[in-house]
Amino acid sequence: MTVFGYARVSSKDQNLDTQIDQLKRYGVEKIVSEKITGVAKQKPKLEDLLGNLKKGDTLVVARMDRLGRSTMQLLELVEELNERNIHLVILSPNIDTRDEIWGKLFLTIMSAVAEMERSLIKEKQRNGIAIAKEKGKYKGRVKKYHSKHAGMKHALDLYHSQNYTVKEITEITSVSRSALYRALNEENEKRELTQGGI
Repeated sequence: MTVFGYARVSSKDQNLDTQIDQLKRYGVEKIVSEKITGVAKQKPKLEDLLGNLKKGDTLVVARMDRLGRSTMQLLELVEELNERNIHLVILSPNIDTRDEIWGKLFLTIMSAVAEMERSLIKEKQRNGIAIAKEKGKYKGRVKKYHSKHAGMKHALDLYHSQNYTVKEITEITSVSRSALYRALNEENEKRELTQGGI
């Protein structure tokens, strides 16, 4: 169980020192930093860090907006970390998902907001599908990748080869980061059950 820190600034002329100093004072063991805008869909070093995090690890950031500027980016990441049993600490405003009371409250609020966001997106999708059907342009729902899908198998093979970053894998296979992490979690759970049964 390792404590990782992530620091980010939006441009090359900005300084990372303040964030790094805060992370060191907290006691972070390993710090990853990069200079890239918060609205960027891909943050290479953050992607690599997320791919290396294991169950029980802790991710620490100075502020919430260091992980992403858009609400959806942040919500998806928080949910993903929670599903993978990875702790999140945000130094300002002092949020720690390991805390039984405040951590759970934070996750509950984030989940509620995420559910509302998803409902709004689904409503827009339904409206879009209805319009497409009226125009005769609806081709049906695109099937998502699952653990037994050939694309997912390829993504897992590339991940285990340790020759590709998560970003490169998603670009090569078109498997989403969250879908890949879910499949990796399933593998880990099966491995733990197998080892426990020996």
